[in-house]
Amino acid sequence: MDVVRLTGTIGARIDGVDLKADLPPATVADVRAALVRHRVIFFRDQHLSPTQQVAFGRMFGELTPAHPLVGGLDEAHPEVLVLDSLDYKLGVGDRGTSNGKSTSYNNRWHTDVTFSETPPLASILSAKKIPSFGGDTLWADLIDAYNTLPEQLRDMLDGLHAVHDSSGTFGRFREEDKTGENRQKLSNLRPVRHPVVRVHPESGEKGLFVNPTFTAYIDGFGIDLSRALLHMLYEHTVQPERVVRWAWQEGDVAMWDNRSTSHYAAADYVEPRLMHRITVRGDKPRGPRD
Repeated sequence: MDVVRLTGTIGARIDGVDLKADLPPATVADVRAALVRHRVIFFRDQHLSPTQQVAFGRMFGELTPAHPLVGGLDEAHPEVLVLDSLDYKLGVGDRGTSNGKSTSYNNRWHTDVTFSETPPLASILSAKKIPSFGGDTLWADLIDAYNTLPEQLRDMLDGLHAVHDSSGTFGRFREEDKTGENRQKLSNLRPVRHPVVRVHPESGEKGLFVNPTFTAYIDGFGIDLSRALLHMLYEHTVQPERVVRWAWQEGDVAMWDNRSTSHYAAADYVEPRLMHRITVRGDKPRGPRD
């Protein structure tokens, strides 16, 4: 297994591993160590079937259902979330823009499902159909973002918590609701409170744990001060020095540590883009002073 670093802070390509195989425990441990160390790892030319993708994911823990709001690929694969640019059920905003490009909450910086009490440990994305140009995904290193803040600011953030909420994100999911079932699902997702700084349960590192898609406000702050502080943290997080960008090819697999990254799917394409995503169940985030 060869690990090829992609930037100075985040991202690595893993060569020499066949994800379709029944990997030995030592290889699984090496892949997991690379995930924790590099935050997001990539595998070229894998071409996983849904069954193979699920089997690979289960090597790292229990899988969650596809998404809290929509079902999976089919009855045999309830863990697989279909991300289809032509039929994206969770998208928000203007899906048919003036240049025909597809948009959703994926083309906003976010960490997966932080509006739940126990966000996923990791996400695994398999590329099924890729446009001939565009459609890259970017990941930001939330641990490096924390480490490069001034010490006094880090000390303050260590004791803060933020509220995460899905209600303002899934607009079209609510609007295109003929039966009321979608609104009921959204109403069942109560806002949750997470530390602004999360201690990684495996490495012990501290990283920011806020994102502009699901973080509503910082608890105990006025709305204007909360908005200003969060905006500053978001701007700091996505500076190029702590971002990796992946140009997809069909058959690629990306696996990212959802406890230490945020990501953004660029909506700069007009041709179909089809991905399958699964998530590994995580634990309740813990802060430095929790």
